[in-house]
Amino acid sequence: MAALIRPLTLGLWGAALVLSTLTGRLDLLLRGAFHPLVGLCGFALLALALQQLLQPAATRESVQTQRAWLFSSAMAIAVVLAPPNPSFSDLAANRSEALNPASELEFVLPPSQRTLTDWVRLLRSQPDPTLYAGDPVNISGFVYTPNEGRPQLGRLTVRCCLADATPIGLPIRWPDGYTPKRDSWLSIRGQMAVESTAPGSSQSIVIAEQITSIPRPQQPLEP
Repeated sequence: MAALIRPLTLGLWGAALVLSTLTGRLDLLLRGAFHPLVGLCGFALLALALQQLLQPAATRESVQTQRAWLFSSAMAIAVVLAPPNPSFSDLAANRSEALNPASELEFVLPPSQRTLTDWVRLLRSQPDPTLYAGDPVNISGFVYTPNEGRPQLGRLTVRCCLADATPIGLPIRWPDGYTPKRDSWLSIRGQMAVESTAPGSSQSIVIAEQITSIPRPQQPLEP
C-alpha cells in the first residue's frame, strides 16, 4: 500500500488539473491564455503517476513523508469535489482600483459597443466627462461597493490569475428605490452623464435606464 501513495497522489492532482481545464473551472481563477498550460501539466502528472506505478521507488519512504503524500491526496480530492466560487465583490472591495500599466487603449469603439472595461480605459485616458455626456451605454458586470461610495458595476482584470486581479468599476446612478444586490451580475443600458463630485470637479456617471439580471459569464476575468 505504501508504494501506491506517491503515484496515487500524482494521479489525483493530474486528474484535478485536467478536469478543471476541460470543465471550465479555470475560467474563474485563471486567464484563458494559460489554460492549455494547466491541462498539459495535468497530463504530465498522469504520465508521471503511471511511471511511478510501473517502477515503484526502491527506497522506503518515512511515515512522515507518507502522511504528507496522503494529505496532498486529500487536497486534490477536495479540489475535485468543491468547485471554485470566489466572491468577486469581496475581492474588488479590498483592492485598489488601478489598471495594469500594460493596459492601454488601442482603439475606440462606438459608445454602444464599448464594454465596461473599454469605458474605464477611455475615461482614464481622456477624463473630461463632458466629452461623453449623452453617449449610450450598454455594459455588464458585477455589483460591488468600494470602501467609500455607493454600489458600482465592476469587472476584474488580470495579468495571470485571480491572485493579481485588479478591480475596475463605473459609478452608477441607480433608479430611485432600487437597491442592487452585492455580487449579482447585471446588464445595464442607459447613458453617460456628468456628476459634480466637489466644487470645481466632476466625473462621468452612468444613468441606468434598463437593468437586467444575468448569470455570471463563463469567462468573467478580463485581460
